[in-house]
Amino acid sequence: MNDFKPLSGLKVLEFDAIGPVPFCGMMLSDHGADITRIIRPGGQPNGVDAGEDDMLLRGRARSVPLDLKSVEGRNRVLELVAGMDVLMEGHRPGVMERLGLGPEDCHAVNPALVYCRITGYGQSGPLANHPGHDINYIAQTGALNASGYKDRPPAPTLPLVGDFAGGGLLGAFGILAAVLSARTTGKGAVVDTAMADGTALLMALHYGLMNAGLWSAERQNNLLDGAAPFYRCYRTATGRDIAVGALEPKFYTAMCEALGLNDPVFEDQMNRGNWPEMCRIAEARIATMTGEELQAAVDVPDACLSWVASLADADEGVQMAARKTIVKEDRRYSVAAAPRFLPPGRGA
Repeated sequence: MNDFKPLSGLKVLEFDAIGPVPFCGMMLSDHGADITRIIRPGGQPNGVDAGEDDMLLRGRARSVPLDLKSVEGRNRVLELVAGMDVLMEGHRPGVMERLGLGPEDCHAVNPALVYCRITGYGQSGPLANHPGHDINYIAQTGALNASGYKDRPPAPTLPLVGDFAGGGLLGAFGILAAVLSARTTGKGAVVDTAMADGTALLMALHYGLMNAGLWSAERQNNLLDGAAPFYRCYRTATGRDIAVGALEPKFYTAMCEALGLNDPVFEDQMNRGNWPEMCRIAEARIATMTGEELQAAVDVPDACLSWVASLADADEGVQMAARKTIVKEDRRYSVAAAPRFLPPGRGA
């Protein structure tokens, strides 16, 4: 693994929180940022405490227990702020201001500070002070409604889109954009990162398809939501599931050949009227294939077939193992930092 750390020298003050804030901190730390965490006295992190197994807290340089409601705690924070490039927090709007640690207080001692706030709904709007979680934030953007079967309520998803992509990942992007500006202008900024806003941004493709008349608001009625026989999952006779993602015509042809789908109904890939029948035929065919036959099909590169790994065995997949993306040692898992950085001129 390359040891290049592009964020070396970046100093970050992170206030203890759950989910997207520590994930954002993990990303910055993975790439070299020096992070000081402010924790509650006596202190374990808020929320679920995984102790030393909490990957979201890896790489932190130090933790400082402070009572933020005390004058001493507030003054100590402002002392730390004076030497920082970034502050990141996940409290509801107004909490940091009531503690005397809002953006105005912090910019008074460090005008170049990038002050990142990661919340569910942002710093304004009628729901700004409402509590919630990933499922609430994605529900209001159209993202949740698009997940699952048409004859059932939407299926809850892992809190990846709202919390970690819309909040943590976009928080990291906002921080770095503001840091670049601050280093040029000497002026900091407040990064208002809302998980709901971030989720809506991630839906740009689908809203664009809606504009073009190529996407329906009805669940399981579109190219990428499980309606198409060539973009969905199937259960095999071995009990494992297989994912099919053969969108382009040449990949679709390779998939049909690899799975032995030679019924004439498969000749017209984009005939939506035939999709239900195609799904039934593919489902029945895949359910009768042996493990060896399925593996041979998966091994056809252009067929776009993949085994569906579980959290317990994803480290065993050939790609995950080769790049050490997910590693299990002594029954403990770790995930690699991303993205990876290669020396100039090196492509792999």
